[in-house]
This record gives sequence, structure tokens and C-alpha cells, in this order.
Amino acid sequence: MTVIDPTRKNIEHPDQIKKNSAGLRFWHWASALTISGSLLTVLINATLNDRSVVAPVVQAEFAKSNVTVTARQAGSIGHALEDKVWEIHTYIGYVLAGLFLFRLVLEAFQLADQKFLRRLRSAYHQFEVTKKNRELARHELVVKSLYAMFYVLLGVMVITGLFLAFEDLLAPFKAIRHSVKEVHSFCMYLVLAFIAVHLAGVFLAERKDSPGIISDMINGGRP
Repeated sequence: MTVIDPTRKNIEHPDQIKKNSAGLRFWHWASALTISGSLLTVLINATLNDRSVVAPVVQAEFAKSNVTVTARQAGSIGHALEDKVWEIHTYIGYVLAGLFLFRLVLEAFQLADQKFLRRLRSAYHQFEVTKKNRELARHELVVKSLYAMFYVLLGVMVITGLFLAFEDLLAPFKAIRHSVKEVHSFCMYLVLAFIAVHLAGVFLAERKDSPGIISDMINGGRP
């Protein structure tokens, strides 16, 4: 068992498998698709729609028809394409914001033993206070702490993204727009890092101590 791989076991009842509600499973897969789509738009604009890439292609295509286009004109086409992709990025951001709100509401209606905060507190309590199942509790505490940081990170991304999407309505705060954009962009790299760690952890769990953890997030954790 490594530090980053999640476990199927319920730390309060190690002989049982953790259950995942339908709402949590929906949020997990919907968020995975939404975040992937958001990152894809960033990748497209950083590569295919980069003006240094688009401009020469546009000029070459117009040249085939004996039409001369300046680098600036060609670059403006790249800029227009970039804006279209950013529009899609914004709409995906609205979906992500909705899913984040859904996760917050879901936490209030989860069964007691499926609440994230309860599982986090339980891991801390068993590791620090009762010292029961300490290895499993320590492992669960580390994994849940990583997830907690991800939730905070996701919240920051949603808030900064909404700020940028509604910047015209937030004109009094225009002075901090650049800083907000920097925070939003930096969070993207942290999300990528979390995804890499999460996928590596799930891969290790499937290969070693917790085979079936992916199917648990599909079927809810049935034995």
C-alpha cells in the first residue's frame, strides 16, 4: 500500500467495502468529463490555435488563391478561433460550477457513513485518538487530505473562473483581473498534478491492495 492509492476498505469496519452513492458516482464521472473538456480547450488554444501556428497556415492557404494576407490579418483569424474556443471553455466552466455546487449540496444529503467530512474525521480520530487500525487510518487520512485539497482547489478555480466570465459586471474589481487570471491558470497546473497522482494511485490500488476500486465507482461498491 503506497501513500497515494485509495482503498476499498471502510476504516471503521475493515471487513466491509466502502459504499458510493449514486449522486457521488454521477458527480465523479461528470466532473471527470467536464474537467477533461476544459483542459482540452486550453490545450487546443495553446497549440492548434496559437497565432504563431495559425498565421503561417492561413497565409499559405490564401497564397494558393493568389491572395496576399499580412501576418497581422492572419493572426486576427487565429485570435477569432481562439475566442471561439474560449467561449466553449466558459460554458464548460459553468457546468463545472454547477457540479461543484451539486457536490456541496450532496454532502448534506449523503448517508452518514458516506459523508466526506465524516470519513475524514473518522480517519483522523482512529489514527490520533483511538489508535485503532492505525496503518489503514493513516493511509485513509492522507488520501482524504489530498481529496480535501482538491475540493479547495476546485472551489478556487470555479470562483476565479466565474470572476473572469463576468468581469464586465465586476468592473470595480478590474484592477485585480490579471491576478485572478494568474491564480486561475496556476490552479489548472495543480489540477493536472492531482489528476496524475489520482490516476497513479488508482492504478496502483487496482494492481495491488484494492482491485475493483474503479468498478466500485460505477456500481456503488457492491461486494
